[in-house]
Amino acid sequence: MDVVATAPLIRDARKAAGLSQVALAKRLSTTQSAVSRWECGHEEPRLSTLRSILRACDRRLVLSTEPHPLSDVDRAQIRQQLAMSPEQRLASVSNVSTFVTSARRVN
Repeated sequence: MDVVATAPLIRDARKAAGLSQVALAKRLSTTQSAVSRWECGHEEPRLSTLRSILRACDRRLVLSTEPHPLSDVDRAQIRQQLAMSPEQRLASVSNVSTFVTSARRVN
């Protein structure tokens, strides 16, 4: 799932509920200009406020988490590298560099 911007989320929920900005503002005890700022993305509501906004539109906020794209990093290899002394790391990098330089490209 991608990160979701709150502006279109609020606007779509309000429209789906058949509410004007003024009507939504009344349900939330706020101003039409506050609703407009949220919908234009000029202001990001707090999570608790977003929940209230969506509830006023007869919607429910559902959150989830997922692994970060970089979570597939080989942590065992990182730990192995960190366990080496600086001299060992330098030698390892030098070996890899020598290998890459001498390797022939295969098409």
